[in-house]
Amino acid sequence: MKEALFYEQIPGEKEQGGSDVRCHLCAHACLIHAGQRGICAVRENQGGTLYTLVYGKVISNNIDPIEKKPIFHMLPGSTSLSIATVGCNFRCKHCQNYEISQYPRERRFEVPGTEMTPLDVVALAERYGCESISYTYTEPTIFFEFAYDCARLAHEKGKKNVFVSNGYTGPGATKMIAPYLTANNIDLKGSDTFYRDICGARLSPVLDTIRLMKELGVWVEVTTLIIPGLNDSEKDLSDIASFLVSVDPSIPWHVSGFHPTYKLMDRPSTSLESLRKAVEIGYAVGLRYVYVGNVSGEDGENTYCPSCRARLIHRVGYRIGENRLRKGRCPECSWVIQGIW
Repeated sequence: MKEALFYEQIPGEKEQGGSDVRCHLCAHACLIHAGQRGICAVRENQGGTLYTLVYGKVISNNIDPIEKKPIFHMLPGSTSLSIATVGCNFRCKHCQNYEISQYPRERRFEVPGTEMTPLDVVALAERYGCESISYTYTEPTIFFEFAYDCARLAHEKGKKNVFVSNGYTGPGATKMIAPYLTANNIDLKGSDTFYRDICGARLSPVLDTIRLMKELGVWVEVTTLIIPGLNDSEKDLSDIASFLVSVDPSIPWHVSGFHPTYKLMDRPSTSLESLRKAVEIGYAVGLRYVYVGNVSGEDGENTYCPSCRARLIHRVGYRIGENRLRKGRCPECSWVIQGIW
């Protein structure tokens, strides 16, 4: 175990066995009694000291195309070593990785995972020629201390770092990781009602994180999983797209198709019509890059020049068929395509 960052003891608040603590790692700001764990279930108050239980306990590691994150505007065609621990600070009813994100919470479980050090992680990325390390599958904020140590070392070695996040990271943690974080794909799931009913969270901290990440110079892409009847109305989609335009119209917006899973087995899969509607709304509101995910045979994976509409990057699944960018510019009209190329 390792002492956690971003917490404080609460003066005068003592339960049997030690002081209460307030965790400030994420927007939940959990008050954790002695012997208890926070909402994420992997940070525990032991006698007034908060510990992270997942430091170095990697439950999953794979080599993925960077496009799978999805990150489309950073080193297209490259591979990323992707790692995760168990745990999450959300309770999404549609989580596709619920076996590890929602690892049994009804008991004080022993934390599973393969012991790895930051040096092990970076060496693995180097061994397999990965240009980046992605902290993904579960919410990277909840294994922040490990991700931070890995990211610093990776940065020293010339590797890029990527968060795939729900955006609930606290401002302190965001500012701490930003100098070492190259890109962050943040889920923007829907309205505040959606967050409360489906995820056990709130909308406003996610919006704050997107703004702050951009201000700190992190490349941000955003994903919305469109779930029929829950976040697919014209207002829902227009509100999301309008917010992104207000931050930066060059933020790539990935609209992805939902398939029934976990606790949302009663919902149908997202129709192509709904995804196409989202794309139309995104462009109509003023976004420059809108992509379609989780469906095959669509044209929505390709990158087009916002100025002349020339096809610049042709994608098939997670593979690059053609990349016509020239030093980050359109070869037809010289428009600068924002990203990390």
